[in-house]
Amino acid sequence: MTDRSRRVPSARLARLAGFGRIAGGVAAGALGEGARRLARGERPQLPDLLLTPANARKVTAQLSRMRGAAMKLGQMLSLDAGDMLPPELTAILARLRDEAHVMPPRQLDGVLAGAWGPDWRRRFARFEGRPLAAASIGQVHRAVLPSGQVLAVKVQYPGVAASIDADIDNVATLLRLSGLLPPGLDTGPLLAEARRQLHEEADYAREAAQMRRYAALLEGDPRFAVPRPVDDLLRPGVLPMDFQPGAPIETLADAPEDQRNAALSALLDLVLRELFDFGLMQTDPNFANYRWQADSGRIVLLDFGATRPVAPETAGAYRNLLRAGLSGDGGRLRGALVAAGFVSPAQDQRHGAVIGTMIAVLLAHVEASRGGLFDFADRGFVAELRELAAPILADRESWGLPPAETIFIQRKISGTALLCVRLGARVPLLDLVARHG
Repeated sequence: MTDRSRRVPSARLARLAGFGRIAGGVAAGALGEGARRLARGERPQLPDLLLTPANARKVTAQLSRMRGAAMKLGQMLSLDAGDMLPPELTAILARLRDEAHVMPPRQLDGVLAGAWGPDWRRRFARFEGRPLAAASIGQVHRAVLPSGQVLAVKVQYPGVAASIDADIDNVATLLRLSGLLPPGLDTGPLLAEARRQLHEEADYAREAAQMRRYAALLEGDPRFAVPRPVDDLLRPGVLPMDFQPGAPIETLADAPEDQRNAALSALLDLVLRELFDFGLMQTDPNFANYRWQADSGRIVLLDFGATRPVAPETAGAYRNLLRAGLSGDGGRLRGALVAAGFVSPAQDQRHGAVIGTMIAVLLAHVEASRGGLFDFADRGFVAELRELAAPILADRESWGLPPAETIFIQRKISGTALLCVRLGARVPLLDLVARHG
Protein backbone atom coordinates (compact mmCIF):
# COMPACT_ATOMS: atom_id res chain seq x y z
CA MET A 1 0.00 0.00 0.00
CA THR A 2 1.47 3.34 -1.10
CA ASP A 3 1.52 6.49 0.98
CA ARG A 4 -1.57 7.69 -0.92
CA SER A 5 -3.48 4.43 -0.53
CA ARG A 6 -5.97 4.62 2.32
CA ARG A 7 -9.27 2.89 2.87
CA VAL A 8 -12.19 5.27 2.34
CA PRO A 9 -14.15 5.63 5.60
CA SER A 10 -17.71 4.70 4.64
CA ALA A 11 -19.43 4.14 8.00
CA ARG A 12 -21.20 7.19 9.41
CA LEU A 13 -19.39 7.03 12.75
CA ALA A 14 -16.02 6.74 11.02
CA ARG A 15 -16.72 9.84 8.96
CA LEU A 16 -18.03 11.71 12.01
CA ALA A 17 -14.78 10.84 13.76
CA GLY A 18 -12.92 12.32 10.80
CA PHE A 19 -14.73 15.63 11.25
CA GLY A 20 -13.96 15.41 14.96
CA ARG A 21 -10.26 15.13 14.15
CA ILE A 22 -10.53 18.19 11.90
CA ALA A 23 -12.25 20.23 14.61
CA GLY A 24 -9.90 19.03 17.33
CA GLY A 25 -6.77 19.65 15.28
CA VAL A 26 -7.89 23.13 14.23
CA ALA A 27 -8.92 24.05 17.77
CA ALA A 28 -5.57 22.92 19.13
CA GLY A 29 -3.77 24.86 16.42
CA ALA A 30 -5.81 27.98 17.15
CA LEU A 31 -5.05 27.75 20.87
CA GLY A 32 -1.34 27.41 20.19
CA GLU A 33 -1.32 30.27 17.71
CA GLY A 34 -3.35 32.42 20.12
CA ALA A 35 -0.89 31.82 22.93
CA ARG A 36 2.04 32.77 20.67
CA ARG A 37 0.36 36.00 19.58
CA LEU A 38 -0.65 36.95 23.10
CA ALA A 39 2.95 36.43 24.19
CA ARG A 40 3.94 38.96 21.52
CA GLY A 41 1.45 41.44 22.96
CA GLU A 42 -1.08 41.06 20.14
CA ARG A 43 -4.87 40.74 20.50
CA PRO A 44 -5.76 38.19 17.80
CA GLN A 45 -9.27 37.65 16.42
CA LEU A 46 -10.69 34.14 16.11
CA PRO A 47 -10.73 34.04 12.28
CA ASP A 48 -7.06 35.04 12.25
CA LEU A 49 -6.26 32.10 14.51
CA LEU A 50 -8.24 29.61 12.43
CA LEU A 51 -7.00 30.69 9.00
CA THR A 52 -3.35 29.79 9.45
CA PRO A 53 -1.17 27.70 7.11
CA ALA A 54 -0.66 25.10 9.87
CA ASN A 55 -4.41 24.65 10.30
CA ALA A 56 -4.92 24.56 6.53
CA ARG A 57 -2.41 21.69 6.31
CA LYS A 58 -4.31 19.76 8.99
CA VAL A 59 -7.66 20.29 7.30
CA THR A 60 -6.25 19.43 3.86
CA ALA A 61 -4.73 16.18 5.08
CA GLN A 62 -7.91 15.02 6.81
CA LEU A 63 -10.25 16.00 3.96
CA SER A 64 -8.06 14.15 1.44
CA ARG A 65 -8.43 10.99 3.54
CA MET A 66 -12.20 11.33 3.91
CA ARG A 67 -13.00 12.27 0.30
CA GLY A 68 -16.65 12.75 -0.64
CA ALA A 69 -18.54 15.93 0.20
CA ALA A 70 -15.97 16.89 2.82
CA MET A 71 -13.15 17.01 0.29
CA LYS A 72 -15.33 18.74 -2.30
CA LEU A 73 -15.77 21.67 0.09
CA GLY A 74 -12.01 22.11 0.37
CA GLN A 75 -11.68 21.99 -3.41
CA MET A 76 -14.23 24.78 -3.71
CA LEU A 77 -12.23 26.91 -1.27
CA SER A 78 -9.05 26.25 -3.26
CA LEU A 79 -10.35 28.09 -6.33
CA ASP A 80 -8.89 31.41 -5.31
CA ALA A 81 -6.12 33.22 -7.15
CA GLY A 82 -4.59 34.50 -3.93
CA ASP A 83 -6.70 37.64 -4.26
CA MET A 84 -8.85 37.11 -1.16
CA LEU A 85 -7.34 34.22 0.82
CA PRO A 86 -3.70 34.59 1.87
CA PRO A 87 -1.43 33.08 -0.82
CA GLU A 88 -0.02 30.54 1.66
CA LEU A 89 -3.49 29.17 2.35
CA THR A 90 -4.39 29.14 -1.34
CA ALA A 91 -1.31 27.06 -2.14
CA ILE A 92 -2.04 24.56 0.62
CA LEU A 93 -5.73 24.18 -0.22
CA ALA A 94 -4.86 23.79 -3.90
CA ARG A 95 -3.30 20.44 -2.98
CA LEU A 96 -6.84 19.11 -2.63
CA ARG A 97 -7.27 19.38 -6.39
CA ASP A 98 -4.84 16.56 -7.07
CA GLU A 99 -3.76 14.88 -3.85
CA ALA A 100 -6.66 12.65 -2.86
CA HIS A 101 -5.74 9.33 -1.29
CA VAL A 102 -6.67 6.26 -3.33
CA MET A 103 -8.42 3.03 -2.39
CA PRO A 104 -6.20 0.10 -1.42
CA PRO A 105 -6.38 -2.87 -3.86
CA ARG A 106 -8.64 -5.01 -1.65
CA GLN A 107 -11.24 -2.25 -1.33
CA LEU A 108 -11.08 -1.53 -5.07
CA ASP A 109 -11.57 -5.21 -5.91
CA GLY A 110 -14.60 -5.32 -3.63
CA VAL A 111 -16.21 -2.34 -5.35
CA LEU A 112 -15.65 -3.77 -8.84
CA ALA A 113 -16.82 -7.24 -7.84
CA GLY A 114 -20.00 -5.67 -6.51
CA ALA A 115 -20.52 -3.89 -9.83
CA TRP A 116 -19.52 -6.58 -12.35
CA GLY A 117 -19.42 -9.82 -10.37
CA PRO A 118 -16.52 -11.77 -8.83
CA ASP A 119 -15.04 -12.65 -12.24
CA TRP A 120 -14.98 -9.03 -13.36
CA ARG A 121 -11.40 -9.21 -14.61
CA ARG A 122 -12.47 -11.52 -17.45
CA ARG A 123 -14.18 -8.58 -19.07
CA PHE A 124 -10.81 -6.96 -19.78
CA ALA A 125 -7.57 -7.77 -21.52
CA ARG A 126 -5.92 -5.52 -18.94
CA PHE A 127 -7.07 -3.44 -15.98
CA GLU A 128 -4.49 -1.20 -14.34
CA GLY A 129 -4.78 -1.28 -10.56
CA ARG A 130 -2.91 1.98 -10.07
CA PRO A 131 -5.34 4.85 -10.73
CA LEU A 132 -4.63 7.56 -13.27
CA ALA A 133 -6.33 10.12 -11.06
CA ALA A 134 -8.13 10.37 -7.72
CA ALA A 135 -10.66 13.01 -6.75
CA SER A 136 -13.37 13.65 -4.18
CA ILE A 137 -16.05 11.24 -5.45
CA GLY A 138 -14.03 8.54 -7.19
CA GLN A 139 -10.80 7.48 -8.87
CA VAL A 140 -10.03 6.68 -12.51
CA HIS A 141 -8.33 3.56 -13.92
CA ARG A 142 -7.09 2.72 -17.39
CA ALA A 143 -8.36 -0.55 -18.87
CA VAL A 144 -8.26 -2.37 -22.19
CA LEU A 145 -11.12 -4.47 -23.57
CA PRO A 146 -10.47 -7.74 -25.44
CA SER A 147 -11.30 -5.79 -28.64
CA GLY A 148 -8.33 -3.52 -27.93
CA GLN A 149 -10.47 -0.48 -27.08
CA VAL A 150 -8.83 1.58 -24.33
CA LEU A 151 -11.10 2.83 -21.56
CA ALA A 152 -10.95 5.19 -18.63
CA VAL A 153 -13.01 3.69 -15.79
CA LYS A 154 -14.24 5.96 -13.02
CA VAL A 155 -14.86 4.03 -9.79
CA GLN A 156 -16.86 5.66 -7.02
CA TYR A 157 -15.57 5.43 -3.46
CA PRO A 158 -17.74 3.12 -1.34
CA GLY A 159 -20.17 4.86 0.98
CA VAL A 160 -19.55 8.32 -0.50
CA ALA A 161 -23.06 8.71 -1.96
CA ALA A 162 -24.68 7.60 1.30
CA SER A 163 -22.47 9.96 3.35
CA ILE A 164 -23.29 13.18 1.47
CA ASP A 165 -26.12 14.35 3.72
CA ALA A 166 -24.19 13.68 6.93
CA ASP A 167 -21.04 15.31 5.52
CA ILE A 168 -22.94 18.47 4.57
CA ASP A 169 -24.51 18.62 8.03
CA ASN A 170 -21.09 18.22 9.64
CA VAL A 171 -19.58 20.91 7.42
CA ALA A 172 -22.43 23.26 8.39
CA THR A 173 -21.74 22.55 12.07
CA LEU A 174 -18.02 23.23 11.66
CA LEU A 175 -18.72 26.53 9.89
CA ARG A 176 -21.16 27.59 12.59
CA LEU A 177 -18.84 26.71 15.47
CA SER A 178 -15.78 28.23 13.82
CA GLY A 179 -17.07 31.78 14.04
CA LEU A 180 -15.79 32.44 10.52
CA LEU A 181 -19.28 33.38 9.33
CA PRO A 182 -21.53 35.99 10.92
CA PRO A 183 -24.50 34.47 12.83
CA GLY A 184 -27.07 36.21 10.64
CA LEU A 185 -25.70 34.91 7.33
CA ASP A 186 -28.17 32.38 5.90
CA THR A 187 -26.12 29.55 4.39
CA GLY A 188 -29.12 27.19 4.30
CA PRO A 189 -29.96 27.62 0.58
CA LEU A 190 -26.31 27.22 -0.44
CA LEU A 191 -25.84 24.05 1.64
CA ALA A 192 -29.12 22.64 0.32
CA GLU A 193 -27.97 23.28 -3.25
CA ALA A 194 -24.56 21.76 -2.49
CA ARG A 195 -26.32 18.69 -1.10
CA ARG A 196 -28.41 18.36 -4.27
CA GLN A 197 -25.47 18.83 -6.61
CA LEU A 198 -23.29 16.31 -4.77
CA HIS A 199 -26.05 13.71 -5.02
CA GLU A 200 -26.16 14.42 -8.75
CA GLU A 201 -22.39 14.06 -9.03
CA ALA A 202 -22.62 10.64 -7.39
CA ASP A 203 -25.20 9.53 -9.98
CA TYR A 204 -23.04 8.05 -12.71
CA ALA A 205 -25.99 7.26 -15.01
CA ARG A 206 -26.85 10.96 -14.95
CA GLU A 207 -23.23 11.91 -15.63
CA ALA A 208 -23.13 9.57 -18.63
CA ALA A 209 -26.22 11.31 -20.03
CA GLN A 210 -24.64 14.74 -19.53
CA MET A 211 -21.47 13.52 -21.25
CA ARG A 212 -23.55 12.58 -24.30
CA ARG A 213 -25.26 16.01 -24.25
CA TYR A 214 -21.93 17.82 -24.26
CA ALA A 215 -20.60 15.61 -27.05
CA ALA A 216 -23.64 16.57 -29.13
CA LEU A 217 -23.37 20.29 -28.30
CA LEU A 218 -19.68 20.38 -29.26
CA GLU A 219 -19.99 18.09 -32.29
CA GLY A 220 -17.78 19.46 -35.04
CA ASP A 221 -15.90 21.92 -32.80
CA PRO A 222 -12.22 21.08 -33.43
CA ARG A 223 -11.12 22.76 -30.19
CA PHE A 224 -12.60 20.14 -27.85
CA ALA A 225 -12.80 16.39 -27.31
CA VAL A 226 -15.44 14.73 -25.13
CA PRO A 227 -15.24 11.03 -24.15
CA ARG A 228 -18.20 8.71 -24.76
CA PRO A 229 -19.60 6.41 -22.06
CA VAL A 230 -19.56 2.64 -22.58
CA ASP A 231 -23.16 1.75 -21.77
CA ASP A 232 -22.91 -2.03 -21.39
CA LEU A 233 -20.36 -1.64 -18.57
CA LEU A 234 -22.08 1.32 -16.87
CA ARG A 235 -23.12 0.61 -13.28
CA PRO A 236 -24.31 2.85 -10.38
CA GLY A 237 -20.78 3.09 -8.96
CA VAL A 238 -18.73 2.58 -12.13
CA LEU A 239 -18.57 4.86 -15.18
CA PRO A 240 -16.48 3.51 -18.11
CA MET A 241 -15.73 5.77 -21.07
CA ASP A 242 -13.42 5.75 -24.06
CA PHE A 243 -9.94 6.88 -23.09
CA GLN A 244 -8.91 10.27 -24.42
CA PRO A 245 -5.13 10.78 -24.23
CA GLY A 246 -3.82 14.12 -23.06
CA ALA A 247 -1.42 15.88 -20.74
CA PRO A 248 -2.36 17.99 -17.69
CA ILE A 249 -3.74 21.35 -18.78
CA GLU A 250 -0.92 23.03 -16.82
CA THR A 251 1.55 21.76 -19.45
CA LEU A 252 0.22 24.55 -21.67
CA ALA A 253 2.59 26.77 -19.70
CA ASP A 254 5.41 25.29 -21.82
CA ALA A 255 3.54 25.60 -25.14
CA PRO A 256 4.17 28.42 -27.64
CA GLU A 257 2.38 31.59 -26.55
CA ASP A 258 -0.03 31.67 -29.49
CA GLN A 259 -1.04 28.05 -28.86
CA ARG A 260 -1.50 28.67 -25.13
CA ASN A 261 -3.59 31.79 -25.69
CA ALA A 262 -5.75 30.07 -28.32
CA ALA A 263 -6.51 27.19 -25.94
CA LEU A 264 -7.44 29.46 -23.06
CA SER A 265 -9.53 31.67 -25.34
CA ALA A 266 -11.40 28.50 -26.30
CA LEU A 267 -12.09 27.70 -22.63
CA LEU A 268 -13.32 31.23 -21.92
CA ASP A 269 -15.51 31.09 -25.02
CA LEU A 270 -16.91 27.75 -23.84
CA VAL A 271 -17.93 29.27 -20.49
CA LEU A 272 -19.77 32.07 -22.31
CA ARG A 273 -21.50 29.57 -24.63
CA GLU A 274 -22.54 27.46 -21.64
CA LEU A 275 -23.99 30.51 -19.94
CA PHE A 276 -25.73 32.19 -22.88
CA ASP A 277 -26.17 29.59 -25.65
CA PHE A 278 -26.36 26.09 -24.16
CA GLY A 279 -28.30 26.98 -21.01
CA LEU A 280 -26.19 24.22 -19.49
CA MET A 281 -22.90 24.43 -17.59
CA GLN A 282 -20.37 22.01 -16.20
CA THR A 283 -19.75 23.94 -12.99
CA ASP A 284 -16.61 22.19 -11.66
CA PRO A 285 -13.48 23.97 -13.02
CA ASN A 286 -11.00 21.68 -11.26
CA PHE A 287 -7.87 21.80 -13.41
CA ALA A 288 -7.83 17.99 -13.55
CA ASN A 289 -11.06 18.14 -15.58
CA TYR A 290 -9.11 19.47 -18.58
CA ARG A 291 -6.43 17.66 -20.57
CA TRP A 292 -4.31 19.09 -23.36
CA GLN A 293 -3.56 17.27 -26.62
CA ALA A 294 -0.50 18.99 -28.03
CA ASP A 295 -0.59 17.05 -31.31
CA SER A 296 -4.21 17.92 -32.17
CA GLY A 297 -4.44 21.21 -30.26
CA ARG A 298 -7.65 20.00 -28.61
CA ILE A 299 -8.74 20.29 -24.99
CA VAL A 300 -10.25 17.13 -23.53
CA LEU A 301 -13.23 17.89 -21.27
CA LEU A 302 -13.77 15.51 -18.37
CA ASP A 303 -16.12 15.00 -15.41
CA PHE A 304 -19.70 16.04 -16.17
CA GLY A 305 -21.19 15.17 -12.78
CA ALA A 306 -21.51 18.84 -11.81
CA THR A 307 -23.38 19.77 -15.00
CA ARG A 308 -26.49 21.82 -14.30
CA PRO A 309 -29.03 23.87 -16.26
CA VAL A 310 -28.64 27.64 -16.25
CA ALA A 311 -31.90 29.41 -15.43
CA PRO A 312 -32.84 32.19 -17.89
CA GLU A 313 -32.97 34.74 -15.07
CA THR A 314 -29.43 33.82 -14.01
CA ALA A 315 -28.14 34.14 -17.56
CA GLY A 316 -29.98 37.47 -17.76
CA ALA A 317 -28.28 38.76 -14.61
CA TYR A 318 -24.86 37.90 -16.07
CA ARG A 319 -25.75 39.49 -19.39
CA ASN A 320 -26.64 42.70 -17.54
CA LEU A 321 -23.28 42.55 -15.74
CA LEU A 322 -21.37 42.10 -18.99
CA ARG A 323 -23.26 44.89 -20.76
CA ALA A 324 -22.68 47.23 -17.83
CA GLY A 325 -18.99 46.38 -17.81
CA LEU A 326 -18.66 46.88 -21.57
CA SER A 327 -20.37 50.27 -21.28
CA GLY A 328 -17.76 51.47 -18.79
CA ASP A 329 -20.54 52.95 -16.66
CA GLY A 330 -19.53 52.39 -13.03
CA GLY A 331 -22.93 53.25 -11.60
CA ARG A 332 -24.68 50.86 -13.97
CA LEU A 333 -22.23 48.09 -13.10
CA ARG A 334 -22.71 48.70 -9.38
CA GLY A 335 -26.48 48.37 -9.80
CA ALA A 336 -26.02 45.13 -11.76
CA LEU A 337 -23.77 43.73 -9.01
CA VAL A 338 -26.42 44.46 -6.39
CA ALA A 339 -29.19 42.99 -8.57
CA ALA A 340 -27.17 39.80 -9.14
CA GLY A 341 -26.46 39.42 -5.41
CA PHE A 342 -22.69 39.93 -5.53
CA VAL A 343 -23.03 43.10 -3.44
CA SER A 344 -25.59 43.01 -0.65
CA PRO A 345 -27.98 45.96 -0.19
CA ALA A 346 -26.39 46.57 3.23
CA GLN A 347 -22.90 46.71 1.68
CA ASP A 348 -24.14 49.06 -1.03
CA GLN A 349 -25.69 51.35 1.58
CA ARG A 350 -22.77 51.33 4.04
CA HIS A 351 -19.82 51.14 1.65
CA GLY A 352 -21.19 52.51 -1.62
CA ALA A 353 -18.39 55.02 -2.12
CA VAL A 354 -15.65 52.42 -1.63
CA ILE A 355 -17.44 49.95 -3.89
CA GLY A 356 -17.63 52.68 -6.53
CA THR A 357 -13.89 53.23 -6.25
CA MET A 358 -13.21 49.49 -6.57
CA ILE A 359 -15.38 49.33 -9.69
CA ALA A 360 -13.49 52.28 -11.17
CA VAL A 361 -10.15 50.55 -10.57
CA LEU A 362 -11.42 47.34 -12.19
CA LEU A 363 -12.97 49.12 -15.17
CA ALA A 364 -9.78 51.08 -15.78
CA HIS A 365 -7.80 47.83 -15.84
CA VAL A 366 -10.22 46.25 -18.30
CA GLU A 367 -10.48 49.39 -20.44
CA ALA A 368 -6.71 49.38 -20.92
CA SER A 369 -7.09 46.18 -22.93
CA ARG A 370 -9.81 47.50 -25.25
CA GLY A 371 -8.86 46.82 -28.84
CA GLY A 372 -6.06 44.50 -27.74
CA LEU A 373 -5.29 41.60 -25.43
CA PHE A 374 -6.27 41.27 -21.78
CA ASP A 375 -3.26 40.10 -19.77
CA PHE A 376 -4.43 37.78 -16.98
CA ALA A 377 -0.91 37.74 -15.56
CA ASP A 378 -1.06 41.47 -14.83
CA ARG A 379 -2.29 41.47 -11.22
CA GLY A 380 -0.97 44.88 -10.28
CA PHE A 381 -4.47 46.18 -9.50
CA VAL A 382 -5.28 43.35 -7.08
CA ALA A 383 -3.37 44.77 -4.10
CA GLU A 384 -5.30 48.04 -4.43
CA LEU A 385 -8.62 46.19 -4.58
CA ARG A 386 -7.67 44.06 -1.56
CA GLU A 387 -6.84 47.15 0.46
CA LEU A 388 -10.09 48.85 -0.54
CA ALA A 389 -12.13 45.73 0.26
CA ALA A 390 -10.67 45.27 3.76
CA PRO A 391 -13.23 47.43 5.63
CA ILE A 392 -16.10 45.87 3.65
CA LEU A 393 -14.98 42.35 4.56
CA ALA A 394 -14.49 43.42 8.17
CA ASP A 395 -18.13 44.58 8.32
CA ARG A 396 -19.42 41.04 8.77
CA GLU A 397 -22.97 42.14 9.55
CA SER A 398 -23.31 43.49 6.00
CA TRP A 399 -22.37 40.19 4.35
CA GLY A 400 -24.81 38.49 2.03
CA LEU A 401 -24.80 35.56 -0.37
CA PRO A 402 -25.85 35.56 -4.03
CA PRO A 403 -28.45 32.97 -5.05
CA ALA A 404 -27.09 29.45 -4.68
CA GLU A 405 -27.20 28.77 -8.43
CA THR A 406 -25.17 31.92 -9.06
CA ILE A 407 -22.50 30.77 -6.62
CA PHE A 408 -21.97 27.49 -8.49
CA ILE A 409 -21.87 29.24 -11.86
CA GLN A 410 -19.50 31.87 -10.52
CA ARG A 411 -17.29 29.07 -9.26
CA LYS A 412 -16.85 27.91 -12.89
CA ILE A 413 -16.17 31.44 -14.09
CA SER A 414 -13.68 32.16 -11.30
CA GLY A 415 -11.95 28.80 -11.73
CA THR A 416 -11.51 29.38 -15.47
CA ALA A 417 -10.11 32.85 -14.77
CA LEU A 418 -7.75 31.32 -12.21
CA LEU A 419 -6.45 28.91 -14.85
CA CYS A 420 -5.86 31.86 -17.17
CA VAL A 421 -3.97 33.64 -14.37
CA ARG A 422 -1.82 30.60 -13.60
CA LEU A 423 -0.91 30.13 -17.28
CA GLY A 424 -0.40 33.83 -18.01
CA ALA A 425 -3.03 34.00 -20.75
CA ARG A 426 -3.26 37.05 -23.01
CA VAL A 427 -6.59 36.92 -24.83
CA PRO A 428 -9.05 39.27 -26.62
CA LEU A 429 -11.35 39.16 -23.61
CA LEU A 430 -13.54 42.14 -24.50
CA ASP A 431 -14.10 40.80 -28.01
CA LEU A 432 -15.11 37.42 -26.58
CA VAL A 433 -17.53 39.04 -24.13
CA ALA A 434 -18.96 41.42 -26.75
CA ARG A 435 -20.02 38.48 -28.93
CA HIS A 436 -22.31 37.29 -26.15
CA GLY A 437 -23.29 40.67 -24.68
